[in-house]
Formats: sequence, C-alpha cells, structure tokens
Amino acid sequence: MNTHANDLSREVSLQELEPSPIEDEFPSDVKDSYFPSSSDRSNYDDEAIKPVQRTSTLGLDAHSPVWYLTRVHKYSSYAFSVFTAFHIANTSIIPLATRSVANSERYLLLTRPYYQSPIAEPFIVVLPLLAHIGSGVALRLYRRKQNLKRYGAENRTDRRMVAWPKLSGTSALGYALVPLVFGHSFVNRIIPLWYEGGSSSINLGYVSHGFAKHPAVSFIGFGALITVGVWHSVWGWAKWLNWTPSQVTQGGPEGQLMRKRRWYVVNAVSAVVSALWLAGGMGIVGRGGAVGGWVGREYDELYSHIPLIGNYMASS
Repeated sequence: MNTHANDLSREVSLQELEPSPIEDEFPSDVKDSYFPSSSDRSNYDDEAIKPVQRTSTLGLDAHSPVWYLTRVHKYSSYAFSVFTAFHIANTSIIPLATRSVANSERYLLLTRPYYQSPIAEPFIVVLPLLAHIGSGVALRLYRRKQNLKRYGAENRTDRRMVAWPKLSGTSALGYALVPLVFGHSFVNRIIPLWYEGGSSSINLGYVSHGFAKHPAVSFIGFGALITVGVWHSVWGWAKWLNWTPSQVTQGGPEGQLMRKRRWYVVNAVSAVVSALWLAGGMGIVGRGGAVGGWVGREYDELYSHIPLIGNYMASS
C-alpha cells in the first residue's frame, strides 16, 4: 500500500515538457563570458608575461658583481686602447716612416697633449688602467670566494683544498704586464715629475739615450713590455669580439678546425703588431744614439734615480 502511494506521488511530481530547438546565438543580455575578449586576453597576457622587476635600493638592475666587474674590465680597455693607438703611432709607425728620431719628435709633440694633459691623462690613461687592473683582480677574488662558498670551506685547511679559478693565458700575460707598465711609467713620467717638476723634456731622444748608454736593460725591458703588452691586448680584443678558440661553439671536426684557425690568426696578428712596434721602437728609436751636452747629462741624472739599477746605470 505504501509502495503504491510512493509510486503515485513520484508520477505526479514528474512534468512532461514539449521539446524546443537550441538557440544558435548566445543571449545578447549576457555581458560576461567564460572566455575573455581579445582585448581582455591581451591585457591579461601582458600582465602574465611581464617579468618581475628586480631593482636595488639605488634603482639599478640587480645584476651580480661579476656582471658589473666584467663590464668595467671590458670598457676600461676601450679607453686605454685609444692611448695605445697614439703611443704606437708616435714610437713606431712615425719613426719607421721618417727613418729619423729628430724628424719624429715634432709629431710626438703634436699628439702628446691629447693624452698627457692634466684633463685627458687621468681619463684616457690613469683611471682606465687602474679600473682594468682592479676589476680583473676583483673578478678573480670574487670567483675564488664563490668557489669556497660552494664547497663549504670554512677554515684555512678547507680553503687550501679548494683550487683557485683557472688562470687563462690572457690573464697571465696581463699580470706579467702590470710591473712592466708601471716600470715604464715610473721611468718616463714619475721620475721626471719628481726631480724636474714635469716631463716636458722627455721625448724620443730620452729613450734613444737610454738605449745607447744602457743597451742590455733597455732592450730587455722594452722587448718584454712590447711583446707581452701586444699579445695581451690582441688576445683581449679577440675575446671581446668573440673570436678566441674557446668561444667556438661548433663541435666535431669543423669546430676543431675553426678553433685551430683562430689560434693561428690571433697569434699571427700579435706577431705582426709586435714586429711593427719593435721595428720602429727598437730599430729606429733604439738606434738613435746618445744625446750630448747638458741635455745628455740631465738624462743620465734621471736614469740614475731608477731603484735597484740606477747606481749601475749611472756608473756605466
């Protein structure tokens, strides 16, 4: 009885509906859709793919110290290369063209104010040189610190177990070049500034006088300065231009051939530039002979103030 009543109530609750066709279009009164419009979607995509802005307290991009030090190291070499171009022209190319020290002096006097003036010298020579050396040393120390942190070296014994970052050939030449450059600057700029108040009397004759009076020291010193400096500079520029053998990304025999070709080309350019500089600097200026009179005696006095070898040079 109860079952029959339940079935009857269920049938009464059901309602028969006439079938109706599905509408082809969405109702016009519906403003919001499940899918966003094209304009909304573009705005959403822009917000979704917009990178997170990471800035420091100074408003600078939060790059690592390696990023900044590498760029200081790179762009400081640009400024110093301007000075190097002037210097090789004055001490090599022009003497080779004139075949005379005396005829080359006037060109030296014309161009020297561009890189030895009180305003130009700090920005073209001194500051770029110090920035290049300082950033190179800082890069090496920072990478060393990162390696120690990576391997968890906390005490002196642990630090000794962690190797220093690998020193490339270009970097090794750079470290060898530092005492040569400072020695050259000390003899030609600092000593005259200390004892004469300036370097206006320092010219190609001063260099040729040193070659004539002290040939062993002069040939060894200038030979090392030119060859080490040129090889370091050419290989450094090859790195900035992505032209070193280690920067070849192609593998297989073709990659090996490309690396070999680059090695030969970079060294050939270094050899040609070194030979050009040595030919003018040592072949012409170095054979210019000693300067006589009171100017020659003044040069001897300046050379005598060189530390360690000054007394030897004064007595020879």
